[in-house]
Amino acid sequence: MSGRRAGLKDYAETFRDRMGGGEFGSVPVVLGLVMIWVIFQSLNSNFLSPRNLSNLSVDIVGTGLIAAGIVFVLLVGEIDLSVGSVSGFGAALFAVLNVQNGMAEWLAVIVAVLCGAAIGLVQGFFFAKVGVPAFVVTLAGLLGWNGLMLYVLGTSGTVNLDDEGLVATLTSHYFSDIAVAYGVAALGTAAFFLASYQDGRHRKATGLPYRPLGEIGLRTGVVAVIAFAAAHVLNQFRGLPLALLIFLVFVAGLDFVLRRTPYGRRVYAVGGGAEAARRAGVNVVRVRVSVFMVSASMAVVGGLFLASRITSASQTSGTGLLLLNAIAAAVIGGTSLFGGHGRTWSALLGMLVIQSIASGMALLGIQAAVQFMITGGVLLAAVVIDSLSRRTQEAHGRA
Repeated sequence: MSGRRAGLKDYAETFRDRMGGGEFGSVPVVLGLVMIWVIFQSLNSNFLSPRNLSNLSVDIVGTGLIAAGIVFVLLVGEIDLSVGSVSGFGAALFAVLNVQNGMAEWLAVIVAVLCGAAIGLVQGFFFAKVGVPAFVVTLAGLLGWNGLMLYVLGTSGTVNLDDEGLVATLTSHYFSDIAVAYGVAALGTAAFFLASYQDGRHRKATGLPYRPLGEIGLRTGVVAVIAFAAAHVLNQFRGLPLALLIFLVFVAGLDFVLRRTPYGRRVYAVGGGAEAARRAGVNVVRVRVSVFMVSASMAVVGGLFLASRITSASQTSGTGLLLLNAIAAAVIGGTSLFGGHGRTWSALLGMLVIQSIASGMALLGIQAAVQFMITGGVLLAAVVIDSLSRRTQEAHGRA
């Protein structure tokens, strides 16, 4: 075996070496999330109740989907400030096409998402091809797409969705059969084991460092405990939310694209060094344009879920703290602002942290100002940890 301890008994030592070398991974955010849950549960026993956790699992979906798209842009070392406005525009466009013009919901959804992809194409073109800084392009998009949303909504200002329609059902439907939640937990655990096992075999065959079977089994066991515990809690209320299931499918699918496909490797390569990637034959312009297309498309998808939550699209859609929360979720979850490091699961972890703080504050009746300060402190801590991790890895020759 190359560069990897062979026994499970040495796993703790390997883990300690990685932490000492600055490879923190998701450990800080997981520890932070556990601490947040322990604190709020000690202050209010309803925090970890099935009802509150079920509501929390649905509340994270809309913004979490937007954050998952932002991960792609952050991986190439850039930023997308337009996602909030794009999400609002996508929701408004869907509502107007479906409610006011009678277009079928499924077709209106497709049109909205395609418009999101087109927006990403335009913004990516100006950044990657013309050379306008991404900050400026997407800041202009933040203003422009918000204006277009207001224009599309017209004088009505608000368009109510059909309570029984496809989009409204996205966040209102629950699988009440307990077998569904446990089945998804079992399927997810099995998929994690098979993916880890196949990856280990491939890396071993190519002479790369790989995880021993014992470590894979241990990690699978941890995933199984979390998955089945979550399924048990959700089944104590109304069952598995459809919104959460879709969110997990999106996150897992996008993670597969990033980590298991040539395109994903190109994204990481550009984030690690654009010039080096170019010399290796990567079409840097195409990759940069594509990540903005993914970001904008996911912004529309997230916007549809946010509209589903309130069964309407209005002039306030995509505004407020949506943009900041989406970016903060990706960064808090472990995606590096410096590019080249991160996963779409960062969106899930980051949103759990942000929404847990919001939920706990609401249960305690604490004003929103305190929530903003705490969330800002958590974001700063995440960026500091990211910077320290990068410096430590450079010092150990791992960056």
